[in-house]
Amino acid sequence: MAPLRIGSVSIPNRLFLAPMAGVTDQPFRTLCRALGAGLAVSEMVSANPALRGTRKSRERRDHQGEPRPIAVQIAGADPQQMAEAARDNVDRGAELIDINLGCPARKVCKIAAGSALLRDEVLVGRLLEAVVRAVEVPVTLKTRTGWSPHTRNLPRIAAIAEASGISLISVHGRTRACGYRGEAEFESLAGIRAQCALPLVANGDIDSPAKALQVLNATGADAIMIGRAALGRPWIFGAMATALRAIAGPEHRPSSRPNDRPSDTPSAPTREVPSAPSSAWIGAILMEHLDRLYRFYGEPRGVLIARKHIGWYLRALGPETGAEHWRSRLMTATAAAEQQALLREYFQQDADAATERPCAASSRTGGSH
Repeated sequence: MAPLRIGSVSIPNRLFLAPMAGVTDQPFRTLCRALGAGLAVSEMVSANPALRGTRKSRERRDHQGEPRPIAVQIAGADPQQMAEAARDNVDRGAELIDINLGCPARKVCKIAAGSALLRDEVLVGRLLEAVVRAVEVPVTLKTRTGWSPHTRNLPRIAAIAEASGISLISVHGRTRACGYRGEAEFESLAGIRAQCALPLVANGDIDSPAKALQVLNATGADAIMIGRAALGRPWIFGAMATALRAIAGPEHRPSSRPNDRPSDTPSAPTREVPSAPSSAWIGAILMEHLDRLYRFYGEPRGVLIARKHIGWYLRALGPETGAEHWRSRLMTATAAAEQQALLREYFQQDADAATERPCAASSRTGGSH
């Protein structure tokens, strides 16, 4: 749980929020940071200059009030456009630039970006070098183990990254062809750990402290990146940090928290996360999340965007809470006040019934989504 240095940037701990399109917007990133994430990487920003002025791109590059360090992921297949996108985002406050080499989405691969780049190692080298040369901040890489199980080329990609000046590599333990099916494999990460001196971040199916410890021990990774397991459970970072510190014991805990960032850097105080969050505590986190969404997007869009997050929170609570009964009502609410009133009613009812299911709360700190 010690801080991790990426080039000139210090990350307070080694639990990262993975970039996820349509999820890791500014409200969600800020909430995850407050609940224990050491780094929260933005949704991918297209390097296509024609899209730079769109509402989606503007919102993804909005970091007002966001705790530092700010990490922005960019996606594209043209080295010059990627270099320009990196410079633009640094001008807007990015202190880390992450290059997307792992997105499996068809619309991204269709333009030869994301994980489609894994089929062209020469282009990967040109692209990484162009971005590293373009900016003064550290440049990181997010990738998969290859295009398909038959064409895994992670060792060569890692070697290209290291030679290009990349400062850190994050690896999702699946190929593009695997999508999110089956179990993530980490043998490939262990393999590059032996050959690559870059800080290594492990990603894929990490949804509990036990799984995190297993992956760290199996791969020798320097940090953990959590994606889908944070949906509806933004407090997973704080819960995992507490559990990992307890496992490590006092002899492995840092005696002090280094502060080598500039004095004007906004602080990101981490809240204490209970070992077994109650319905009331989860309800307060969800209501805070909704408030952030309403303020960032405005009420009409915020209400619509909130629906998927509400669904994830309800799913994380588990079937024994009766949350599914409320889903249809919450999914059709059209005003912020209506969403909030329904949720207050639900959580009050759940709190009243909590004593009848004493084992339910413990399930809220585990499980994959």
